[in-house]
Amino acid sequence: MTQTKPSAYIRNGAGRLFRPIFAGILMLLFVLSGCEEHTPVPKPRGYPRVIYPEKAYKPFDASYCRFTFDMPAYAEVVKDTAYFDEKPKDECWFNLAVPQLNASIYCSYYPVRNRGDFDELVSDAFTMTNKHNVKASYIDEKTVRRPEDRVYGVVFEVEGAAASSYQFFLTDSTQHFFRGALYFNTRTRPDSLAPVIAFMKKDLDRIVGTLKWQ
Repeated sequence: MTQTKPSAYIRNGAGRLFRPIFAGILMLLFVLSGCEEHTPVPKPRGYPRVIYPEKAYKPFDASYCRFTFDMPAYAEVVKDTAYFDEKPKDECWFNLAVPQLNASIYCSYYPVRNRGDFDELVSDAFTMTNKHNVKASYIDEKTVRRPEDRVYGVVFEVEGAAASSYQFFLTDSTQHFFRGALYFNTRTRPDSLAPVIAFMKKDLDRIVGTLKWQ
């Protein structure tokens, strides 16, 4: 009787036995891996591309206002004809509209007749800005002081999801009071609007820095 050597058994019988078992294990692993729940990876959030106009300025010298300043050349002057279904308190109420950026700078002028008028106008300016505290994360106040042009006031830079990110008032404290506020005609998203706000702030700084009474 011929005895099969252990090495021959491994090469022949055991090898034939292990091959189908090994193949079955591979197939089982393949099936199980296909049954695992696939976790989707969120795509990075994208925003529409913004085409910025080239920076340029021109004089604002409307005959119905008592001041002038440098305004963006790409802005349109839209005179206000109604304020909450009422006539504006002065004919010098207007918006500087920038259609390319869905932005508007709301502008209003008030004549100062006495000290009581002045105090009330200043108080109202602070009150209107503070209304944004609900959604604002921070409000930075910057004093404006240009005695050579008799221009004084405050700039409010509002951080966070507030509707208006930049407001200001300018006055000579005796005759003139001018107020402006930046708004966007879209839902406020601080992360997506940040570059546009930064672009518009330069225009507002230019207005504040060049305004002169007439």
